[in-house]
Formats: sequence, C-alpha cells, structure tokens
Amino acid sequence: MSENEENESRGRAPLPDGVLVRAVRLSDAEEITDLINLPGYRAGTLRPPYQAVEEVRKHMENPSPGALNLVVTQNGKIVGSGGLNRLSGRRQHVASIGMGVHDDFTGRGFGRILLGAFVDAADDWLDIRRLELTVYTDNDVAIGLYRKFGFEQEGLLRAFGYRAGQYVDAYTMARLRL
Repeated sequence: MSENEENESRGRAPLPDGVLVRAVRLSDAEEITDLINLPGYRAGTLRPPYQAVEEVRKHMENPSPGALNLVVTQNGKIVGSGGLNRLSGRRQHVASIGMGVHDDFTGRGFGRILLGAFVDAADDWLDIRRLELTVYTDNDVAIGLYRKFGFEQEGLLRAFGYRAGQYVDAYTMARLRL
C-alpha cells in the first residue's frame, strides 16, 4: 500500500504529488545544514547562526534514544525538517517536538504535513500520550497550526531565548491523547 493509499484509508488527505515524508538520512546533512541556516527557519529555533555541516552530521549520527527525525521533501528537495524526542523514566509517555519549514516554502502546507506525521507516529505507533513543544509568542502561524492539531497553551516562558539581540518569550504548548 502506498503512503497516499494508507492516508486515504485512515481518513487523512493524500500527500500532494512529489511530496514525501521520510526519515532523515546521513546523506541529508548538507541540505539540512543549508535549511537550518536560513534566517526565517533559524528565527523560530534556539539554533545559533552559521551551523557547520560537521556539527549537524555529528548530531545526526548520535540521535537521542527514541528520537524520530523526519524531513518532508518536494520533488526530492528538503523543504522541512523536525524531530520528535521521547522522554524516559516516569515521563516515557511524553515526547517533545521541534520542527521548521524552508523560508521559501512556508504557507504551502508542509508544516501541516510534517506535524501530522509526528502526531500520527506518536498516536498510532509510539503510544505517546503527551506531546509538548515550545513556540515563540510572536510566531502566530506556528501557534495556529499547533492549535489545529489540538495543542493547547499551558504556560508562558518569559525571556525564553535570545534572538537578534533581544530576549523573547515563548509559550509551552501540549497535546494530550486520552
């Protein structure tokens, strides 16, 4: 069964032609480095500028235990990436999500596709009950997307990160599967 047939059988929209969600490969290191160094992508993360391919590759070679690192591609080009990191011990029912979309491909549904893949994996394969994330308070587009997937704001983290010469606040958001 193809990915589009599986999506349709589960009541999900099929992926557009040429779009694929897949696991990260070590051979993606250079393209992912280019992606995360884009100003818009980086602005939504805690990453410093000028990430080196070697650092990204090292991180890819040593993922966190229980991590699910995905990319979404359009006609073979990586247009989004993210990770789901499962926690351990008494919080093994919890995972955190971080993700972003290429500056030139925002507003085209790639974030929805990527987040949908993480939510499906968490619900249908990993038995994750609670998904958590943080998002800068000025990232209205991402906040709207997360809300569409059932994430709710749980708190405000003041001066959460330092970005472009100033401290910025973030929301903690979570989605519970009961």
